[in-house]
Amino acid sequence: MSDPARARWAAIVATRLAGTAGALLGVVLLGRAQTLGPKLLGVAIVVSALWMIATVPRALARRWRSPK
Repeated sequence: MSDPARARWAAIVATRLAGTAGALLGVVLLGRAQTLGPKLLGVAIVVSALWMIATVPRALARRWRSPK
């Protein structure tokens, strides 16, 4: 028997890890870029990854909240 809470916790952690990896990718791209286009792409990736880290796990937890 599998516990749904454990699977949901793993999904939230995986979301946070994916967002962190995306932010690191954006920082690397930003650091290595020499022209404006790739730098803007790096900034966009970092901002979207930080937004993902901040909002998606909370939304998942709210969606999966037990009824009172």
